[in-house]
Amino acid sequence: MLKTLIIEDEKHIRDELKGLLAEFFESSLTIMAEATSVKEGIKAILEHKPDLVFLDIDLGDGSSFDILAVLPEISFDIIFVTGYDSHAIKAIKLGALDYLLKPIDNYEFKESVEKAIESYQKSKNNGNIVSVAGNFYTNHIHDKIVLKTLDAQHLVNFNDIVYCKSDGNYTTFHLIKEQIVVSKPMKKIQPLLDEQQFIKCHQSYIVNANYVTKYRNDGFLITKTEDTIPVATRRKDEVLQILFK
Repeated sequence: MLKTLIIEDEKHIRDELKGLLAEFFESSLTIMAEATSVKEGIKAILEHKPDLVFLDIDLGDGSSFDILAVLPEISFDIIFVTGYDSHAIKAIKLGALDYLLKPIDNYEFKESVEKAIESYQKSKNNGNIVSVAGNFYTNHIHDKIVLKTLDAQHLVNFNDIVYCKSDGNYTTFHLIKEQIVVSKPMKKIQPLLDEQQFIKCHQSYIVNANYVTKYRNDGFLITKTEDTIPVATRRKDEVLQILFK
């Protein structure tokens, strides 16, 4: 049985989560406690050492990241619960973390909890990936992204990304020393990158402007790593203006 906490300041959301857990996962999870604030949340986590926490982003006395920032370790799975807040959602996605939007969709709820059950008993330390989300949400620091693959979670600095190339529902991150393939299309990757640093120069390519050394008149960018990146004709003027302004 997964030891579960619900940290949420809206009673009707807490009740909804409890009802859904009872309906779909009564034999798999047990609710150890509820909390409605940062102070109560910290106390509950330290006392119960949960396996899974439903965590509201915006609490009455602070944010959920205030809770996570003071914990000695984060060895539990997190499902964030939030209203539609584009800044919060971007923070969560940068950390490749799971979340539910209010009002809660039953299908998405079941999918998120099933993933948490599948990862139960796997050794984990989510401190680094949570810090990526927390730094963006709280401090507006936008310099890292977490990339999840089948066998690992990669903490990647933007400055180490030379370019990204998409192929259908997959995107390959070409770093200085390695390549990482994630099962996400380009349209989901681009909004997470720093738009001041990364340029979409082609339908299938995003390039780190800091690595571009020249534009060739045959329609290609050359990088410091000697990679050749195509520039779409319709994007040429915009790309050159950004690079050589």
